[in-house]
Amino acid sequence: MTNRTTEELQGVTLLGNQNTKYEQDYNPAVLETFINKHQESDYLVTFNCPEFTSLCPKTGQPDFAKIIINYIPAERMVESKSLKLYLFSFRNHGDFHEDCVNIIKNDLVALMKPKYLEVIGIFNPRGGISIYPFASYAEPPYKELERQRLLQCFRNQ
Repeated sequence: MTNRTTEELQGVTLLGNQNTKYEQDYNPAVLETFINKHQESDYLVTFNCPEFTSLCPKTGQPDFAKIIINYIPAERMVESKSLKLYLFSFRNHGDFHEDCVNIIKNDLVALMKPKYLEVIGIFNPRGGISIYPFASYAEPPYKELERQRLLQCFRNQ
């Protein structure tokens, strides 16, 4: 078993903290990372976030979604409790579904600089329409994966 050193856990402050503060407004500063100990390997990390909420920017009505985040880490990885708190911070954020998914993608790419990352939003229907935005990012060696995943989304419609 390989234990993490104190140095490797530096910057991970939310995990195990009993005084968790839930942000009421969009706040990417809550995101934390840790070192990927397996940088020599390509592997997929998936987060399934079934209770995402945001607000319609026009009506203020709540929007509910499942957000799926898939990524191939490089040097840094996102800490899951910080990700949960970050996604919670969208609760009072007014933006369209497509914007929320792209904001999440952009924030995570800026934070981790992964090899590949995709964010899928599966929003509950409102007004009889469901919206499923997909946003992705890829470093040059993973551009073909990005293209294939985008084509797969088109085929699944």
